[in-house]
Amino acid sequence: MPRYIDLTLTLREGMRGVSYDCAKEIERDGWNARTLNLYSHAGTHMDAPCHFAVDGPTIDEYTIEELSGPAWIVDIPDCPPAFLITVETLGSIRERILPDEILLFRTGWSRFVADAAMYRDALPRISLELAEWCVAKKVKMIGVEPPSIADVNNRSELQAVHRTLLKSNIRIVEGLAHLDRIAKEKVTFFSLPLKIHQGDGAPCRAFAIEE
Repeated sequence: MPRYIDLTLTLREGMRGVSYDCAKEIERDGWNARTLNLYSHAGTHMDAPCHFAVDGPTIDEYTIEELSGPAWIVDIPDCPPAFLITVETLGSIRERILPDEILLFRTGWSRFVADAAMYRDALPRISLELAEWCVAKKVKMIGVEPPSIADVNNRSELQAVHRTLLKSNIRIVEGLAHLDRIAKEKVTFFSLPLKIHQGDGAPCRAFAIEE
């Protein structure tokens, strides 16, 4: 039987980019409903090329096939702050990955989601060398636990790494969680963003299936 593993952060009031307003109340209106105020890159989310002024599909233009596929788990135990993830970090996966496959980086970083100083400002990052290697290998998608694949406090790094991947239509998923629940080295991965017209990105429901 397949095993389904939810890799999505729960969007909560007070999380960066998340707030709620009361829209309807059962006593007054007959039902309960909230108005959701969401930053397009809140929680577990996907980037679209226009997020970094790159030509390509907007978030609503991705097909389901483009948002899923076989994924390798790159294990980085005891990942230190600001760790630079390189091609060497992939280990034997470098030789085994095929075109149109996905890389998910397990750093344990989601445990810092409530600690902004660690989660956002000391995150492990994808090196430009690795981004260029992913382009050459025709990687389909990259998924990471931190809220960004690159240093959010270093504009040149942030833009260079994102643009390198997005120009080659490599999808980027950030803010993953619970990768420690995956037992196998390879899974089927899905990342399904909200279908927002001309979206630069959107929160998504990400999950893995172990066969």
